[in-house]
Amino acid sequence: MIKINNIKQMAFTTNNPRLFNKQNVLALNPDQNGVYGIYKSGVWIYVGKGDIRERLLAHLNGDNPSILSNNPTHWVDEVIAGDPSSREEELILELKPVCNKKIG
Repeated sequence: MIKINNIKQMAFTTNNPRLFNKQNVLALNPDQNGVYGIYKSGVWIYVGKGDIRERLLAHLNGDNPSILSNNPTHWVDEVIAGDPSSREEELILELKPVCNKKIG
């Protein structure tokens, strides 16, 4: 398990947190599928899957108001070949982000 800003980043294979802003998201290559986590000050806010760039831009544009209302500051991602659904579920169960529906 890796700690970033005093939070668990256990399952993400990359240790590269970035500020949650449009400039950093637009710097991503399009069509990178995988999982991502959005957080602030020790609290995981949301874990999602899909085209990472597309999904993060949608969140920045307010597609899920509860994410922005938690004032996220950073995000991390993990590119995955194939279907990222099981990886997303693992991360949600481990990190318990406040804006994800409860599973398991």
